[in-house]
Amino acid sequence: MTRISSTFLAIVLVQAAHSVEEYAGRLFEVFPPARAVSGMISSNLRSGFVIANVALVSFGVLCFVILLRVGAARAAGLLWLWVGIELLNGLGHPLWSLIRGGYTPGVATAPILFVLALYLASQLRN
Repeated sequence: MTRISSTFLAIVLVQAAHSVEEYAGRLFEVFPPARAVSGMISSNLRSGFVIANVALVSFGVLCFVILLRVGAARAAGLLWLWVGIELLNGLGHPLWSLIRGGYTPGVATAPILFVLALYLASQLRN
């Protein structure tokens, strides 16, 4: 396994933990974008949130398998997509916590995603 694939696997695993943190904090009830996405998937916000996050992590696993099969050069577009997703996650949660003045679901794991996304971006640029 290459450094890039190891970094990407770490992103997928931390994203799974991040999703669990968001679920435990009931993000789908307190964050309007999460409510909207969850509500588009199911009238039961909890179920919609679970489905969306299982789909996201499953997509990450699929991207990891593709990365292993075709290599980083050919999977670069997918990897950059994940860099973008996790940079937004890593910035959005702390900003929301600052605005709210306290803990918000997902803020504990978001900085890890941010650092991993920056590291993956640096690997992709080399």
